[in-house]
Amino acid sequence: MEYTPSTQSKLRVGIICGGQSAEHEVSLQSAKNVITALDTSKYEPVLIGIDRLGGWHALSELGDIVEASSNSTSKTKLLKNLDIIFPVLHGPLGEDGSVQGLMEVMNIPYVGCGVLSSAVGMDKDMMKRLLRSAAIPVTDHMILASGDVYNGAAIVQRFGLPLFVKPANMGSSIGVSKVKTADELSSAIDLAFRYDHKILIEKMVEGDEVECAVLGNAQPQASMPGRLIIKADYYTYAAKYQDGTTEIEIPAKLPKAVTEAVQATALRAYKALGCEGMARVDMFVTRSGEVVVNEINTIPGFTNISMYPMLWQAEGLSYKNLITQLIELAEQRFYRRQQLATQ
Repeated sequence: MEYTPSTQSKLRVGIICGGQSAEHEVSLQSAKNVITALDTSKYEPVLIGIDRLGGWHALSELGDIVEASSNSTSKTKLLKNLDIIFPVLHGPLGEDGSVQGLMEVMNIPYVGCGVLSSAVGMDKDMMKRLLRSAAIPVTDHMILASGDVYNGAAIVQRFGLPLFVKPANMGSSIGVSKVKTADELSSAIDLAFRYDHKILIEKMVEGDEVECAVLGNAQPQASMPGRLIIKADYYTYAAKYQDGTTEIEIPAKLPKAVTEAVQATALRAYKALGCEGMARVDMFVTRSGEVVVNEINTIPGFTNISMYPMLWQAEGLSYKNLITQLIELAEQRFYRRQQLATQ
């Protein structure tokens, strides 16, 4: 049987935002835009906030989430009468398969990637291992786990300067440092370990930073790429969300062959990690035209300046229709899974 979109008068869509990660504030900004864009002729939004302590709250409007676990509500109670979940969560305990696993156990359809691809996409170490196994170029890097002994001089000799240090499981450039001198390496490593027990040390790639939006389940589509024109020293949290020092060029002014290579690489990465629904693939285009994957974001930002919705708008897909497609893709995947034998 083929899937057909629900004809129910209105689906109750649970929009989950906030979370316990350092990207809590970004999540709130994204959720605000998703709520605004939701087609209320088809969907009834139900806003759920997760505070920084992990408490879940029913919200009447998007504002500060009260951080009082004593005032929180049972997850089961909040979720049981919803038709579908749209998690607008970034970072650990939201984008890493945790919430997705809860939805699977409760048998509720949800927008975005499944448990495995979410977990792998969050962990930059495992992501790069799988992409390398699929012969997809990734940035040269090494891994340090908490407690590992390292040789700073050997690291600098291997990667050169500047180099980057970042937590393995974090986004929005939180905990990331651009190391310009050997003396800065130790403090950069300490900073990254504040956010994760595993960190990456990466060689700096000379070239353009480009991003490509991917949408779909079994037959995903890649958008035209966008290019980041970064006026700050690198793409910091402030450069992404606060100080207006980053410009976005859509479409990226790249040779046709390079544009096609970026799109093809984005689709290969998406499929290699088993993604469904949506993801944004971040890449470098080197001066020689090589496309190298930096990372994948399985719940990309939906803020006013986020690349994912902007890329689809440039393709003629409005923000409202994008949200509708994502919900329908979630229903489609849920329906497909319901057809599998269980005994």
